[in-house]
Amino acid sequence: MKYRRFGNLDWDASVLGFGAMRLPLVGKDASQVDVSEAIEMMRYAVDQGVNYIDTAHTYHGEQSEIIVGKALQDGYREKVRLATKLPSWLVEKPADFDRFLDGQLAKLQTDRIDFYLLHALNSTYWPKLRDWRIIDWAEKAITAGRIGHLGFSFHDEFDIFKEIVDGYDSWTFCQIQYNYMDTDYQAGTKGLEFAAEKGLAVVIMEPLRGGQLTQSVPPSIRKIWSKDNRTRTPAEWALQWIWNRPEVSVVLSGMSDMQQLSENIESAGRSGAGTLSATDLAVVDEVREEYRRLAPIPCTNCKYCLPCPNGVEIADIFKYYNDAMTYDNPRAPRFLYNNLQQDQQADSCVECFECEEQCPQGIPIAEKLKQAQALLEQKSE
Repeated sequence: MKYRRFGNLDWDASVLGFGAMRLPLVGKDASQVDVSEAIEMMRYAVDQGVNYIDTAHTYHGEQSEIIVGKALQDGYREKVRLATKLPSWLVEKPADFDRFLDGQLAKLQTDRIDFYLLHALNSTYWPKLRDWRIIDWAEKAITAGRIGHLGFSFHDEFDIFKEIVDGYDSWTFCQIQYNYMDTDYQAGTKGLEFAAEKGLAVVIMEPLRGGQLTQSVPPSIRKIWSKDNRTRTPAEWALQWIWNRPEVSVVLSGMSDMQQLSENIESAGRSGAGTLSATDLAVVDEVREEYRRLAPIPCTNCKYCLPCPNGVEIADIFKYYNDAMTYDNPRAPRFLYNNLQQDQQADSCVECFECEEQCPQGIPIAEKLKQAQALLEQKSE
């Protein structure tokens, strides 16, 4: 296992972290985890040098923290740093801060959360928590030894990310979505570099886009990957591309079986900042461009179509639709689409065609919104 300094902290984290969001299941119900296999996997990971385990209140129908707590018995708790998250969207009043933390400590069978994150901060949740003096509460919890260090995970635009980072001088770390397809999405590369310059450790989530970069890989993409004489798998290409960045501290992977775990551990052992050649990076660039070419709607996210007079989030909807079609996996895009407000969804379009007059790509937006609605309105499985 390889290790890297965790931001400004005097501690080295394993470059591979165990994400407890996609544990092995019994059937298709996400709340029905194969507990014995999950425990075996987590302990195997720790035995192989993984020292960062990440979970959250809501994962696996609120079962993940309980299972992680069981896995870390028999001496394993002392071998790792443990991260979990305050569910920002479920907080209704300041008293909920302690209510959630108390419950999480109990479920995890520990008296201390090493790394506590404010979960999924964005332009809505951050102001709410900030105004309820979450920072004062967290500093008291740190003084009391209930929390080791405070950080946040993030889902919004870069300007909001910068505002959050600058809003508190003592963040230890942040967690962002980052992969070779999401360099300009949410915090993106700018956020990665900005946080690292500020001394924060950067933990990466969704390195494989929830499996989109490894499942149902199109033939044209496989052809590009095959140019590599070392025959890396799509998963290893994606992980090595992230580990190539020196700003990255930990890459979280939500592994669902022992084969995925063992392959990722082996891949971590081959990782290193700045180890990919110019030829390697060119291959990844070619794959990225091919994925973008495969997108059925040629939307560049220029947002000239916005604001829609009826509030339809056209650019976001087209991104979700393109992701669902390009990666042949509509699960996550449907989840994101159904999280939009009702008047932001595609069926609020009244075909005024103002957006089409502004679109530099000449996209028949009203027609494409109907296609997106037909696919994305279905609920996630």
